[in-house]
Amino acid sequence: MSAGHACVDVYQGAVAALVPFFVAERAYSYAAASGIVLAASLLSSVAQPLFGVLTDRFAMPWLLPLAAAASGAGIAVSGIGGSYPLTLAAVAVSGLGVAAYHPEAARAARAASDGRHTAMGWFALGGNVGFALAPPLVAAVVATWGLRASPLLGLPALAGVALCGAAVRAAAGRAGSVPVTDEGAKGAGRDDWPAFLRLSGAVVCRSVVFVGLSTFVSLYVRQRTGGGAAAGTAALCVLYAGGAAGTLAGSRLAGRWGRLRVVRHSYAVTVPAVAGVILVPGPPLYLFVALASAGLYVPFSLHVTLGQDCLPRRTGTASGVTLGLTVSIGGAAAPALGALADATSLRTGLLPLLIPPVVAWFLLRGLREPLPAAAPSPVAGSRA
Repeated sequence: MSAGHACVDVYQGAVAALVPFFVAERAYSYAAASGIVLAASLLSSVAQPLFGVLTDRFAMPWLLPLAAAASGAGIAVSGIGGSYPLTLAAVAVSGLGVAAYHPEAARAARAASDGRHTAMGWFALGGNVGFALAPPLVAAVVATWGLRASPLLGLPALAGVALCGAAVRAAAGRAGSVPVTDEGAKGAGRDDWPAFLRLSGAVVCRSVVFVGLSTFVSLYVRQRTGGGAAAGTAALCVLYAGGAAGTLAGSRLAGRWGRLRVVRHSYAVTVPAVAGVILVPGPPLYLFVALASAGLYVPFSLHVTLGQDCLPRRTGTASGVTLGLTVSIGGAAAPALGALADATSLRTGLLPLLIPPVVAWFLLRGLREPLPAAAPSPVAGSRA
């Protein structure tokens, strides 16, 4: 499940990694380039909660390999031709594939992990590794052969289809497994919607910062350091790769200090880290990119388990929101940041990113740790 997650989330990271190349080859403005990120995020934002609701009612393991294929196909054709509408449509298809994948994958991963935070941390780590691999993969292909070589970016999706298929077969083979449905969740605890909505608001704030940095940090670092494409790609790699360490650290810290305490402290760290990215000149800003990555990624897997424990009767819905809607919805803010950057400067366009972590900290202040929900059972082959 973790390796399949990596293959799918390559395509979430690939959208931001492609932005500098669209700007360079097609002379897109900041607003037009961020519109590509919005196209990938918007459809995913709307669709993911719907897939989450379906996952709560029906086992859909077949959706995992299909979603992996769709996420790769969209990115593979995004660089073909020069039509802006077709590019938007292609990345939107990729976003739909990502939306279809995450709710069912999170439910299946929770079943396989028996609800353990560290095991769910490994599942989240897979996605972070996929994010981290996206910039060097895109740079290796597109910097060498241009956007017309984007079909080569579809290769990880083939591995994703195989890995997801293997995970589905393994889950189906577990003895006594039954899918989670509303009927099977009747014995679970009560859903705490007020707490879940506050948590979701915090994840939206994280998403705005993460997507904003993902979209523009490569271009910004190239400006601030005077480096070329390699300097920008390196910054994006640091932002994504720091997530791998941050995710594992988050699950371990939560075991000692509690999830909500760790999440609140992470958002407190994110504020000075983002300020450093925006204000510190030269190579030292890479250190602040890494610190911002840690602040944004330490809470990542904790959001998922907290959401599932807030809604023990609707773990698919909780996964669709915490992994999907609130993560993708940050793309809606990217065009506004791009328009501000076009009107002023890229540095000014990034300044609003200092506000969301503060809002997230206040949303989580006073929130109580929910009781752990029972881990769902994996999918049974007969019901699948």
